[in-house]
Parts: sequence; structure tokens; C-alpha cells
Amino acid sequence: MTTAIRQTMTRGDWALLATLSALWGGSFFFNSIAGQALPPFTVVSLRVGLAAVILVALIRVTGRALPRGWRVWRVLFGMGLINNVIPFSLIVWGQTQVPSGLAAVLNATTPFWTALVVNFLTNDEKLTAAKVTGIAIGVAGVGVLIGPQVFWDFGSHGLGEFAILLATLSYGFSGALGRRLPRLGVEPMTAASGQMIAATTMMVPLALVFDRPWTLALPGWPVWGAILGLAALSTALGYILFFRLMARAGATNTSLVTLLVPVSAILLGTLVLGETLAPKHLAGMALIGAGLLAFDGRAWRWVRGRRVVEAG
Repeated sequence: MTTAIRQTMTRGDWALLATLSALWGGSFFFNSIAGQALPPFTVVSLRVGLAAVILVALIRVTGRALPRGWRVWRVLFGMGLINNVIPFSLIVWGQTQVPSGLAAVLNATTPFWTALVVNFLTNDEKLTAAKVTGIAIGVAGVGVLIGPQVFWDFGSHGLGEFAILLATLSYGFSGALGRRLPRLGVEPMTAASGQMIAATTMMVPLALVFDRPWTLALPGWPVWGAILGLAALSTALGYILFFRLMARAGATNTSLVTLLVPVSAILLGTLVLGETLAPKHLAGMALIGAGLLAFDGRAWRWVRGRRVVEAG
């Protein structure tokens, strides 16, 4: 039996969202190290493949069973395709054409596409003015966070921008599809394991055909450490939290993580690498926070409540 999806997130849901954004924000750091020594398809294959191994080991240790039945695996392969293989590949290629700042802004449009897709494909996650306003403010906040000059780059990297936007649309459809797993009785760890197995099955042939990894030089320990961080933290643990949050708060609320990922990446750079927070970072974070408050809806209800009290 599954619980009803909450339109307004609880403190626990926000904590899960913040943790997930930190895990996925760290993936930029890991990707920058691994991508210097290995080609894209090989990085993605190692990421999902090692994550699958870790998750299956956890399944065995905790006494759980892998998903069973064609109905469940059909959804898991669909999720592996549109939540991993397609968007990961499009984003990796798109980032060879598009500056990283612009890529982050384009990626931050994921909540809009997710909200639009689930609006038409579900009955309990409808698009509202508050959601559209919150997403718009949040995306603007990501732009300010990275630097206003990022908006001047729009349109100058056509195919790369289109690839990243296609990736975010793919994430939107995966949000709608992933909602089926809790209703099929699949718990978060099992769902994450199945999705990684499915993604690995599809990614490895791509790496073998296009990257020919057996011809590559053996990378050093820092690269393997980055791959392990990608697999264990950003992917295995990240997708357990992803499916848990989706079951509780729905696809659109979960997609808000893409607004917080740049914040997490910058904060991690400040705390771990000693980078300095600039005024634009603080302004961007404030805008993102305002966007999340607007999206959540409680701010609008508070304003309406105040107006009612004043009118009374």
C-alpha cells in the first residue's frame, strides 16, 4: 500500500531534497576528475555499473530481493533509459559545446518540464500559477548565482543547448514514469538497484562500441576515487533518496533538486576547496530560496490569510 503524494513538502522532505542536491552537486567535482582521463560513455558506464554492484550487494546484505515480474522491469528499463542513458549522454555531449554555467541554467529548467509532463499524465500533480512562478524565480536565481553574463550566451550554442534541454525533458518523463514504482510495491532501494542494472545493460554496449575502453591507458588512483564517489554517493545513495522522495512528495517536488544542485556545488567548493563566496552567489541563493518558497505554496497561503485577517 502506498501513501498519498503530498503537494506541500514536510521538513523531512526538504531535508531529503537538500541531501540529494549535495550528493548530485558533488557529481560535478567527480566528473571533472574522471572526465580528464576517460571518455564520456566509459565514465557513465562505470558510474551506473559500480552503483548497480553496490546496490545489489546492499539488497543481499539486508535480506531484500531484486524486483520480479515483467511489469516492474518494464518500468525499470524505461527509467534506466530516460533517467540515465539518454539524459546522461546528452548532457555529457552538450557540455562539450556549452559553457558549464549555461549548462547548469538549462539543467535547472527540469522542474518546469517535469511539472508540465506530470500535469498531463497524472491526476494529482497539476500545474499551478505558484509552481510556474516559483520555477521561473528559481531558474533566474541559478542564472544570477552563476553570473548574469550566462544569459548573454543563450542561442550561441544551438545544438548543445538543444541536447541539454532534451535531457531535461527526458528527466520530466522519467518523473512521471517513476511514480509507478511505489504503486507496484517497489521500495526505494529495490527501485534504485533495478534502474542501475537496466542502465548498465544499455550503457556498457555503447561504451564498448564508441569508446573501446580496452585501448585506453589505465587511469590513476584519483580517477578511480572519483568514479567510486560518483557510483557510491552521487548514484547509489542518490537514487535511493530520489525514489524515497518521489514516493513521498511526487515527481515535480523531487525535480526541484536541479535548482539546488548549483547551490550545493558552490557551497562544496567553498567548504572543501577554499573558494570564496561572491555577492552574486548570495543573491542567487536568495532568489532560489524565494523561488522554492513560492513553489511550495505556503507563502501564497500566508499572504492570502493576512489579507483575510486585514479585511476582517
